[in-house]
Amino acid sequence: MANVEHGGRPGDAFGAAAPGTAKARLGMVRAGLWLVAAVLAVRQVAVVLSTPKGERLTELETWVGPDGVLHVTGSLYDSTRFTGTPFGGLVLKPLTRAAEQALGWGWTFGTLLLVVALGLVAARALPQPVSRRTALLAAPVAISLLMLSLPVRNTLYLGQTSIIPVLLVLLGCFAVRGERSSGVLIGLAAALQPTVLVFAPLLWFTGRRRAAVSTGLTFAASTALAWAAMPHDSYTYWVHHLAGAGLGRPADDLANQSLHGALLRLGVEGPLEIALFLVLGAAVAVLGLRRAVRYARDGQLLLAVAITGCVAVVVAPTTWQHQLLWVLLAMVGRVGSKAGDRYVWPVAVILVMTLPAKMMLPNMTALHPLRDNVVLLAALAAATAVPFLSRTSEHYRSPVPTRYAQPVPTRWRHVPLLPFLRRVLTRPNLLLELLLIRVGYSAYQQVRLAATGGTNTGGRATAEQHGEQIHSIEKFLFIDIEHWVNHAVVKTGWLEDFFNFYYTSFHFVVPLSVLGVLYVRRPAEYRWARSALGFATLFALVGFWLYPLAPPRLMPGLGFIDTVHGVQDFTKPDYGTLTALTNQYAAMPSLHFGWSLWCGLVIAILAPKWWMKALGLLHPLFTVSAIVATGNHWVLDAVGGAAVVGAGFGLTYLLQGPRPRPLAEPAGQRVRGAEKAEGAEGTAEEAEKAERAQEAEEAKGAQRADGVQAAEAAEAAKGAEAVSTGKPVPAKDGTPS
Repeated sequence: MANVEHGGRPGDAFGAAAPGTAKARLGMVRAGLWLVAAVLAVRQVAVVLSTPKGERLTELETWVGPDGVLHVTGSLYDSTRFTGTPFGGLVLKPLTRAAEQALGWGWTFGTLLLVVALGLVAARALPQPVSRRTALLAAPVAISLLMLSLPVRNTLYLGQTSIIPVLLVLLGCFAVRGERSSGVLIGLAAALQPTVLVFAPLLWFTGRRRAAVSTGLTFAASTALAWAAMPHDSYTYWVHHLAGAGLGRPADDLANQSLHGALLRLGVEGPLEIALFLVLGAAVAVLGLRRAVRYARDGQLLLAVAITGCVAVVVAPTTWQHQLLWVLLAMVGRVGSKAGDRYVWPVAVILVMTLPAKMMLPNMTALHPLRDNVVLLAALAAATAVPFLSRTSEHYRSPVPTRYAQPVPTRWRHVPLLPFLRRVLTRPNLLLELLLIRVGYSAYQQVRLAATGGTNTGGRATAEQHGEQIHSIEKFLFIDIEHWVNHAVVKTGWLEDFFNFYYTSFHFVVPLSVLGVLYVRRPAEYRWARSALGFATLFALVGFWLYPLAPPRLMPGLGFIDTVHGVQDFTKPDYGTLTALTNQYAAMPSLHFGWSLWCGLVIAILAPKWWMKALGLLHPLFTVSAIVATGNHWVLDAVGGAAVVGAGFGLTYLLQGPRPRPLAEPAGQRVRGAEKAEGAEGTAEEAEKAERAQEAEEAKGAQRADGVQAAEAAEAAKGAEAVSTGKPVPAKDGTPS
């Protein structure tokens, strides 16, 4: 919320309304966000409590269960199942009986209360000043994000205490009064999680020296108390296991998102690994703490706390998944001088902290080092590299505004349905686009795999029954040409090879190429085309879910030949599961044809040359031939693909209105364009006539939009005069147009 509070624009949902209406809408939005947070909390409780007792809260069971380590008479660390500090064991031991009596309900609801408290404190700690809208909406948004985050979900599932140190630090920094009290809370957090001691230098160098001293004394007293009560356990933890580094799972486990774990996963071992870890860890600590001190002095204490927490994530010997909440707090920093760039960092952090790493990056061997350490890389970037804006920056509160298209007249009164979503003319941030495309495609794959009729016997029977229905309808319509086309192509070797290659190669290459060209050359059109493609894909997912359909090649008894995958052995129960990456019964609608039709329409509409338009329209023609010839789709599947593409373009039109017109060029540029036209066409008079015709056309469009013909005609006349005089004409807002 802090990142986007100043990214709004005049005329949005709040700013365009009267004060009373805006207040009512704000109240409705706030109530809706709190409802979302409550639903997420209920869902998390339901997931935990619906899990069989032996599978939920497994970490807590190892502490307080009938055979838990807190019941043993020897060392807590004999089995290495207990990974907390001796002080943590000392505190938990008296709570053993109470925890056993309400292991599921008490611990789960207690954790939820801690999450709510953490979200409320974080929302109140946003860097000042913040708008009233941000102040009211920040708390439910923060709680919802915490509920969705992998660390909180992991904590609820395992029964960990990792939320407590984070909450104690935030309370010490933002809630309690007095430096000594603040230091006591942070010292207790360090006694439970030793890497929290990195906050002591932050306190010292930001002038809170009493708090820093109190932190160190509290940590030392707590550790000494545990050492006096459990000397053997304390020696085992601090000396034998080097502050717990040798406890729990192997340090090279993927769940260990620390620098030490990453080096081990990269194959660095022994003294070299230890030396690299110490040198790199020290460098990260120094650089990260310097940045944290600078932002704390700048008035962004929450960002400073988040950066320091990210330093703790990186330099700790083991940082398990439930200890990574510090990274989520780093999203409060503002990055980018442009309003459109403000969303990149918070969106990236949210995606990293809420989605599995395999959804962030493709399953490619070369990308495994990045995928396996994606949270560590986010923490490392926040601690050392991300250029967060200072509050003294001119762009901190007023980023460079986004350019929007002028409204385009429509035939219908209620188009667009969402007038505040004006079309953007500027190019979107590339990193944000790549992130959203990758995550969107991963979600598409997951939903497609989960669609009814996957690989189970009942689903296959339903899909084959639907295949018989489609075949019967095509017979009735006399369009059942699949069998004839399939066998005719098989008899012609070069034609079979061509369609196989076209089917397997062009499905992704052409849409990505079209998107790439539009992004570089036509950014405004890129947003329009991308939105239509996304909506079409969503509609297709609904079709996959509601109507599983077997393609011709997977219909027993019809005699189709699978030219791409080879002959199917229908005696095997899993013959339809050719790959674990896709649902073979998601045939209606055909996105092979749908995406190709989208490409053809976009090229036909936007291409400047007639031959480009013709080539673009050939792509859906070749694609529909390929999907039928290879036995992968029915003819009606292509009709379904065309329907979802049409619905995608239609929904884009309804939500945002017609495609935008480019903003009028400044008069000086129009003069230079006219001079170029004079050299190309022969006379300045012809260039001036063309310019006047363009101005007249713009004036007609504006007259249809607002009905004030006289005023717009005067503007067109002034624009035509500017062509001959070269003087800029003042626009409506007083600036030269």
